[in-house]
Amino acid sequence: MIRARRRPATRALLAGALVFPLLTACSFGPPSEEQAGSPPRFPTPSGSVAPRGGGGSGEAAVTVLARGLDVPWGIGFLPDGGALVTERDTGRLVKVGPESDRTGPRVSAIADLSDAIEPGGEGGLLGIAVSPDFKADRTVFVYYTTAEDNRVGRFTLGADPAGEDLPMVTPEPILTGIPRSGVHNGGRLAFGPDGFLYATTGDGSDGDLAQDPKSLGGKILRITRDGKPAEGNPDAASPVWSLGHRNVQGLAWDEGKRMYATEFGQDTFDELNVIEPGKNYGWPAVEGAPPSPDPAFTAPLVTWPTDEASCSGLAMVERTLVAACLKGQRLWLVETTEQGTVFGSPSEALAGQFGRLRTAVAAPDGSVWISTSNTDGRGTPAADDDRIIRLVFSGGGAGKI
Repeated sequence: MIRARRRPATRALLAGALVFPLLTACSFGPPSEEQAGSPPRFPTPSGSVAPRGGGGSGEAAVTVLARGLDVPWGIGFLPDGGALVTERDTGRLVKVGPESDRTGPRVSAIADLSDAIEPGGEGGLLGIAVSPDFKADRTVFVYYTTAEDNRVGRFTLGADPAGEDLPMVTPEPILTGIPRSGVHNGGRLAFGPDGFLYATTGDGSDGDLAQDPKSLGGKILRITRDGKPAEGNPDAASPVWSLGHRNVQGLAWDEGKRMYATEFGQDTFDELNVIEPGKNYGWPAVEGAPPSPDPAFTAPLVTWPTDEASCSGLAMVERTLVAACLKGQRLWLVETTEQGTVFGSPSEALAGQFGRLRTAVAAPDGSVWISTSNTDGRGTPAADDDRIIRLVFSGGGAGKI
């Protein structure tokens, strides 16, 4: 359902850029013409900064695309080269590009979902996924918190508003009953290479739910576009794809269709996992790797101390995973092999430069877009926070430097 409410529809955009070397052996090829689409005009990167980490060498350009956002959470790309960004607490849907001028892409609010959400703590308007058939159906999927639960809904995106009246949008719920809490709401949405919709959920502050196969809490879910269990799920009658999770907020796939996820630990270890159907990842019995091999649980691929990580978003660029970290205020770059194992040691970038980093998502043009999360009540926001940042690696991809 859509109706109009008078809200400011346009935000000012300021852009800036810098270049920094990366201590990683990554090599990125350019995307195909079909994948790349028509990206907005971006400012020219300039400047440099030294990173910390290990293993190889490289360079990347960082451009600030948007400033002054309010807790940006999910990012979903449109066929026209623009992107949709959710604001967790306001319930607004913001569009970045594809229209642009000499300073960079245009940034404007295009819809208001505030009537549908119940923000508070870590809940609100969270993940977003654009239909793979958006050109035909203009459908957008969102993960959001209500007074009763977390849920996945969908709506048809109308034309961009011509004036200051934002259309009010109430999503059609397709999956309900995901446990909600002040913390541990999960919230990431992504379409996998199999065409099904994946949703990450938290344990809703009740660790026992992660081990309960009948609960949607502490799981990764795999559903159809109508919210039904997807064909091939471990239990044909259940949307559960994997279980034993505390709070997963990052999803990515490699070229071999292998699935990875970032997961918040409690106070010792955060995890990067390879996700396989039906596997149990141990929470609350295990945080990080089990002290000894346990056939009941799947061990993580990588662990970090929570102070250095608390990674939320995850992107895959060729064989390199890019994890955006909140408490750690940095990116972790993890290069993988064809077999899905780790090559070398993880490297870090942007440490302390932009504060808390929430989302990392691979754009169709080969770049990675990152959102900061300094206005979420746990950071120290700068005057221009929160921001959307674009990362382009040397050696390939759009905007090659």
